[in-house]
Amino acid sequence: MTNIGSKNFNIILFRPQIPPNTGNIIRLCSNTNSMLHLIKPFGFEMNNKSLRRAGLDYLKDVTIKEFLSLNDCIKFIGKTNVYFITKFGKTNYSNAHFKLGDTLIFGSEIDGLPNELLQKANNKQKLFIPMNHKSRSLNLSNAVSICIYEAWKQNKFCN
Repeated sequence: MTNIGSKNFNIILFRPQIPPNTGNIIRLCSNTNSMLHLIKPFGFEMNNKSLRRAGLDYLKDVTIKEFLSLNDCIKFIGKTNVYFITKFGKTNYSNAHFKLGDTLIFGSEIDGLPNELLQKANNKQKLFIPMNHKSRSLNLSNAVSICIYEAWKQNKFCN
């Protein structure tokens, strides 16, 4: 049983570095009724001005949990489908079959997700977002938006 109560999805940010991205994702979590999990260390303080500005008044509406490790976070969440969003993914994010309560893990803006973490996941768990082959990466908050709205759409925007 997943430990998110009435929330739609779990969004995990692995060692986020840029406060406005996390602030935008806080707003996204409010709008999609999702729970945000942050894995330390962060590249900022949680009381950072730009984080608060990007999150506006949504902070009060979002459940945010902080963890020292991804393992602690996964244990807290409990039984759930876990997806790793990475440019090294093997499955297009739109081909995943998302269910309410699923967990989506995103790496830091600078380093992405560690290889040792990705090596433990099967190919169906490693999702990618298509982009121009000349591009290096997507903005973190944009990537989270793309994936979470696809997951929510597949669940008929319920909850």
